[in-house]
Amino acid sequence: MDHVDCIVAGAGVIGLAIAREMARRGMDTLILEAENAIGTGTSSRNSEVIHAGIYYPAESLKARLCVPGREKLYRYCQERAVPHARCGKLIVATDAEQEPVLASILANASACGAGDLAPLTAAEARRLEPKLRCTAALLSPATGIIDSHALMLALLGDAEEHGAALSLNTRIVCGRIEGGRIALDTVDSTSGERFEIATTRFINAAGLGATALAGALDGLDPQFVPDLRYAKGNYFSVAGRAPFSRLVYPVPEPGGLGVHLTLDLDGVARFGPDVEWTDQLDYRVDPTRGERFYDEIRKYWPDLADGSLQPAYSGIRPKLSGPGEANADFVIQDAAVHGVEGLANLFGIESPGLTSSLAIADHVAQRLAPKAS
Repeated sequence: MDHVDCIVAGAGVIGLAIAREMARRGMDTLILEAENAIGTGTSSRNSEVIHAGIYYPAESLKARLCVPGREKLYRYCQERAVPHARCGKLIVATDAEQEPVLASILANASACGAGDLAPLTAAEARRLEPKLRCTAALLSPATGIIDSHALMLALLGDAEEHGAALSLNTRIVCGRIEGGRIALDTVDSTSGERFEIATTRFINAAGLGATALAGALDGLDPQFVPDLRYAKGNYFSVAGRAPFSRLVYPVPEPGGLGVHLTLDLDGVARFGPDVEWTDQLDYRVDPTRGERFYDEIRKYWPDLADGSLQPAYSGIRPKLSGPGEANADFVIQDAAVHGVEGLANLFGIESPGLTSSLAIADHVAQRLAPKAS
């Protein structure tokens, strides 16, 4: 049986960032990806926003990793010429009853170390975005947008420069925890060929498949495998260019941040996501769901024309909380939790996972490879 220092399951943005960091620390690293390309799941089906770290409970992993993660990400984008823009974001109250929510967001952002928000009156917000309707707003200058595909290619390139290897179309069937190592049975989805490989460090960053993979590890107590729920988010685009230069978010709603306006690097506006609980990986967008977007968007952009929204794409979040429940934190388990040396399981890595990716990589590497070779 072949052996490598480190195996990372999943070639999304989290897996690639971790593989890069482990390889930089001198680990012989192999990335196993079940699909035929990198980043085909949650990593490529999101709003591509660099989050400021505003909404998360202070001292949560999301708060602790998002704020340093965003600065690491901005520096990395500059160093590697990854397309991005620090465009800023407006969080808006559209009636007086919502204004206290802005005050609570401001207080929470300060507690999380993301306290560069600026309160704005309605007039001040309209001077920035003349077509905006609101009663008050918060300006987040640290929020940005990024080309997630370019980021993943840069991370993969860095990992490979430091000796890491990527194996696509490689599904992990099961694994065994034995004798200080983890042995994995894999299958090539194109040829059906099976292969067994062992490692002393295994990072499960399989995203939507992370809980199933953890459940297939013989020797891991099932109590450490949480239930996973799929929260589908549908996005719609607008015909033509929207008259905004910043992102626009309504105050948060249960399960998400509301139907917000984001921009891609070409200035094209996208609206979403909504929250559609599902039990299957179906990325089709029902065009009729767009009808309910109009009323929500017109609360802050009243000039949105009838018939201007078009289905764009959807993504699915690997959530650890269900309908009506408070949003769960990231779960990153190592031996201190489950008792298995060399194993790290990452569960529920949804937003702000992309923003936090480099900080998550540091967090995991410090536990599995604290000293660089």
